[in-house]
Amino acid sequence: MTNNNNNYNNADSFAMAFDEAWGKFTVKKENEKNKLDKVIGSISDHPFLLNNPLEARRVAKFRIRLLNLT
Repeated sequence: MTNNNNNYNNADSFAMAFDEAWGKFTVKKENEKNKLDKVIGSISDHPFLLNNPLEARRVAKFRIRLLNLT
């Protein structure tokens, strides 16, 4: 997770943390679902993810589509 301690219990904060984690996570020949699970695991202590796990996963999938991160 980010080191700046600016993680809030909202989707915007989660999206920022997710984008940063996704950009740092590079594994060759990994399918999107496995990468998504691993990236979410890497930010598992984010307040929004802890309090809204289903919505956080939806936000993550939206970010992938929105930013064409595949």
